[in-house]
Amino acid sequence: MPQLTVALAQVNPTVGDLAGNAQLVLEWTRRAGDAGAHVVAFPEMMLTGYPIEDLAFRSSFVDASRATLDDLAAKLDAEGLGELVVVVGYLGKALESADRLGVPRGSPQNCAAVVHRGAVVTRYSKHHLPNYGVFDEARYFVPGDTVEVIRVGGVDVAVCICEDLWQDGPSMAAKTAGAGLLLVINGSPFEANKDDSRLELCARRAIEGECALAYVNMVGGQDELVFDGDSLVVDAGGALVARAGQFTEELLLADLDLTGAREEARTSEVAGLAIHHQVIDSDPHPPYDARPGVVATALGDHAESYQALVLGLRDYVRKNRFATVLLGMSGGIDSTLVAAIACDAVGPENVYGVSNPSAYSSEHSKADAAEQAERTGLNFVTVPIPPMVEAFQRSVQLDGLAAENLQARIRAVIWMGLSNQSDHLVLACGNKSELAVGYSTLYGDAVGGFAPLKDVFKTQVWELAKWRNREAERTGQVPPIPQNVIVKEPSAELSPGQKDSDSLPPYPLLDAILEDYIECDHGSARLVADGYAQDVVEQVLRLVDRAEYKRRQYPPGPKVSARNFGRDRRLPITNAWREVADPDRV
Repeated sequence: MPQLTVALAQVNPTVGDLAGNAQLVLEWTRRAGDAGAHVVAFPEMMLTGYPIEDLAFRSSFVDASRATLDDLAAKLDAEGLGELVVVVGYLGKALESADRLGVPRGSPQNCAAVVHRGAVVTRYSKHHLPNYGVFDEARYFVPGDTVEVIRVGGVDVAVCICEDLWQDGPSMAAKTAGAGLLLVINGSPFEANKDDSRLELCARRAIEGECALAYVNMVGGQDELVFDGDSLVVDAGGALVARAGQFTEELLLADLDLTGAREEARTSEVAGLAIHHQVIDSDPHPPYDARPGVVATALGDHAESYQALVLGLRDYVRKNRFATVLLGMSGGIDSTLVAAIACDAVGPENVYGVSNPSAYSSEHSKADAAEQAERTGLNFVTVPIPPMVEAFQRSVQLDGLAAENLQARIRAVIWMGLSNQSDHLVLACGNKSELAVGYSTLYGDAVGGFAPLKDVFKTQVWELAKWRNREAERTGQVPPIPQNVIVKEPSAELSPGQKDSDSLPPYPLLDAILEDYIECDHGSARLVADGYAQDVVEQVLRLVDRAEYKRRQYPPGPKVSARNFGRDRRLPITNAWREVADPDRV
């Protein structure tokens, strides 16, 4: 059987940085060449970054992407890398008449290019354009209608892009064409437990196609999305051969024994897709000793989520050219976890914590915030707010909820002032449970440029805090989160003796309802049928529904669940629909 060394470049591109992304391709192709690879593959939309959203509509950006691809091909050859077969994602366009698509010639396409000896030898356009969850590709691109098969080292390699793999076409085409390898380039965002479904899908498609399958995924943060890598290779029987780590750039190498290319007449069409064959190299490579594939240790659920939050924050800071972050440190569990994430993401020397005790702040909360600063080494300052509150109250008398919100908004003015003064990125510390039920003060604790816990329920906040401390102990480090923060009852401390439980169901109950309502779209009747008390269900749903306007004004934050607030869940703000379990109670 012919042998082929495939390199999967799990790298971190930046949206819009065409020159920087092309440089990454050049650098990682050189690494692949040094490692003896014959083929190196890069992620979906590598040259432009992903997702590009409405940049796809700018013809100048499309043209720049295509010009960057041509320039890259020439540079690879000039650098002595022309013999490697390089598969790279880019933004292309439909160059021939597109009447069948109902769109004009030149419409944008999500493409993969195969580069060899200084030229683009073939191009593939994504067939299936996802239009669910975080994806809007049907809005931006037009689909392709061909399957590209390239012959490398005597092996036929079929190429496809991300969502295409979730459909039957590519594996059917690979089998029909007699391909020895199906090569898939991806921009697949992270969400909890997705690594399990990826492996199952790749194994199933390999078996269906009767060929090995190599899956390369990008890594890095892009606004609300986090890409976790998790690139992998399976053999024709679906067995795992090699797997990259998550949340880290890596070159995954696999020495593969593959089915040789057929010499008989080749099929030109399958399932309405034309199969194009391109011969690059028909001669098998000389036999060599195969290296064992490296399979990275799988991360646990908490480790996955925590690393996603760290990477999402780090890349948001780095790619938006901030150097430092600032957050309000109340001594509560949310801000304490955010501070730990921030220290891990950008280093404690670049984290600025501000304690703003009010007249109702407990001594233990003030002490807990200071203790965390000492444990982690972050920069810490205390700015009490009672004098500012009193000065405001002398001019405008407020009481009740308005007085509570006043304290939150004065704190926000301090944070934003310090941000403007020193160019810190302000972090909002609210969690998904609070955001769901509207327990965030607009222009108060909701201010900021990024919200690390936006997609993390309150119960998960506690779990991640405990996990982070255990991980520190395991590695011989100081746990960053004071134990008292984890065990004490949560409170906003905006009025005497205030507790979250005064106005909300217990968090384990609240989060269970929220998960079913937000992530599964279970209505009130089903929730009650599932055993939740009707009055509690109606209270929670009423709070969630009327807080939509607040969520629209909240900063972006990394997606870690199956359905986040933002790209995943889109509801009208002005909305008279209310569902109740018992219409007689309306």
